Amino acid sequence: MFAQTFRFDSAQFQRVRSAFEPRKPRHRLLRFAVGVVGLGLLLVLVMFSVVLGAAMIAAGIVYKLWKGRGQAVARDPRIVEAEYRVVDAQVLEADRSRSQRNAL
Repeated sequence: MFAQTFRFDSAQFQRVRSAFEPRKPRHRLLRFAVGVVGLGLLLVLVMFSVVLGAAMIAAGIVYKLWKGRGQAVARDPRIVEAEYRVVDAQVLEADRSRSQRNAL
């Protein structure tokens, strides 16, 4: 009885399996029509994903532009604002000699 429980070639299992197993139609024109419908569905899904991706990118750009509309814009693009700190020449020479010793 135990060996018969897990048999997958029984008629009951074949009915369940055939429900989830698509069959190709035998007629040539019907097979072609099903192929064209499949390609059309694939094309629709790809175009939907492209449009959705473009909409997401456009929404991100609009959000960035909307968020930054009240901020000041640099007048000259060659100017970079930053914080600087002056380092003594002795510190630079000590660092240079230390790096040369480590290289050897």
